[in-house]
Amino acid sequence: MDIKYPVIQGGMAGVSTAELAAAVSEAGGLGIIGSGTANDSWVQEQVRLTRQFTKKPFGVNVLLLSPYVEGIIKVIIKEQVPVITTGAGNPGKYLPALQKAGVKVIPVVSSVFLAKRLVRNGVNAIIAEGMESGGHIGELGTMAIVPQVVEAVDVPVIAAGGIYDGRGLAAALCLGAMGVQMGTRFMCASECTIHPNVKKMIIKAKDRDTVVTGGAIGHPVRVLRNKLTRQYEELEGRCAPPEEIEKLGVGRLRAAMVDGDVEYGSIMSGQVSAMVREVQAAREIIADVVQGAAEILQNLSYRMVEQK
Repeated sequence: MDIKYPVIQGGMAGVSTAELAAAVSEAGGLGIIGSGTANDSWVQEQVRLTRQFTKKPFGVNVLLLSPYVEGIIKVIIKEQVPVITTGAGNPGKYLPALQKAGVKVIPVVSSVFLAKRLVRNGVNAIIAEGMESGGHIGELGTMAIVPQVVEAVDVPVIAAGGIYDGRGLAAALCLGAMGVQMGTRFMCASECTIHPNVKKMIIKAKDRDTVVTGGAIGHPVRVLRNKLTRQYEELEGRCAPPEEIEKLGVGRLRAAMVDGDVEYGSIMSGQVSAMVREVQAAREIIADVVQGAAEILQNLSYRMVEQK
């Protein structure tokens, strides 16, 4: 992949459309279209729209539990998308066709076990994601999982979860990662098409304003606290049946991101929400991250030399 900076934009369902992905790629990072549970026709439309906005590389995030995954894989191959990131499953069965088409496959993992298994299957790189991230999460924090995955596999590792600025990129590089994936900060990019209410909610968030729901049914999701999360807490507190808890979440992501319902919609946003203070262009965000990391690493190198 010929990208200028080691910054990947997370493929967030309901958030990462062609406008955002293209803006990130144009700024020197790697923009990712978030397919979520959208159908293959929508993905094809987004891929073609992205190509109208940029000639630079971009990718598609594929949710392997999607009912449309087979069609989406075919679209990716047909449209010659250069890279995909994957979540919620093992992309092994699709690897031969994808690799034959020259598509690089980079799964998102939350454990060393899964990272090792996927590398044995032949993936090109790994995104090691800590529980600080928004959306579906694992049990390990970024500072813990990244170096463990780096030691366990022989492919490039990208760090994700809790990364906001140059400090996060510098830390990831020091942990052995080759770059970072960022989601929450890009939700407040000016090119991101989510409802303005959601951006306002993120900007006003405080350090303890995210909460994890769905743990009782084995599907923990980090979101911003609101009236919906209180309903989840009530259901989980009285040990409601899993079907009742799952039913509560139907359509809630769209309610927030498209309709702007920040009370009863699901705002999948990470712990760095409290650090996001304004809406910025994707180019400004990437410049801030890259320049900040460069300054930190240069200063660190200078201090190490001084100590000698």
